[in-house]
Amino acid sequence: MARTLGAAGADVVQMAVLERDNGRALDDFTVEWPTGAGIGRLLDGLGAVPGVDIVGVWPTVEPAGLHPDAAVIGQVAAIPDRGPQILADAVPGVLSADWAGLAEISEDGEAVLAHASVGGVVQSELPVLAPLRPRAFTAPDGAQYAICPLAAGRVVLVVARTGAPPFHRTEVYRLEQLVGAAETVLGAAPAGLVRAP
Repeated sequence: MARTLGAAGADVVQMAVLERDNGRALDDFTVEWPTGAGIGRLLDGLGAVPGVDIVGVWPTVEPAGLHPDAAVIGQVAAIPDRGPQILADAVPGVLSADWAGLAEISEDGEAVLAHASVGGVVQSELPVLAPLRPRAFTAPDGAQYAICPLAAGRVVLVVARTGAPPFHRTEVYRLEQLVGAAETVLGAAPAGLVRAP
């Protein structure tokens, strides 16, 4: 795979095995690709490798070769009053998503987007988020979502992307671990911290 990617002009900066079963693996490659270059040559090269199926190709803002999770937790710790917002603003870069936000859950279960990163819109309509547990799902409009409750389920971190495959279970697990670390740093932040003071 690396040779094929390199021959097509891609520079492999990291590779992660998302799952492995019965002699097959689902690998996630992060590559640097020349700005403005079409991906046709890359897809043709990968498609010619026996046994390779391409699940998806999409852009990412994640720094090449890095896992910014620790830096995000450091930022949350540095400014705890804005910890949940910092987390939501950073998650799109961590999970190669379009946007993320913090949804407040009302007593009747309705979700209202109270904070959104770049690309999201506060007060925008959200799909049904229940059941409120770390999980991924596809909305009726085809958008891909991953969610993870914060603050005992009254606030949910919502992550969305389009034009890409569904969030993989390892991405949901990574989101859950990131939320858990942030809550530990914040002392399990209450729902009142969603809006900036």
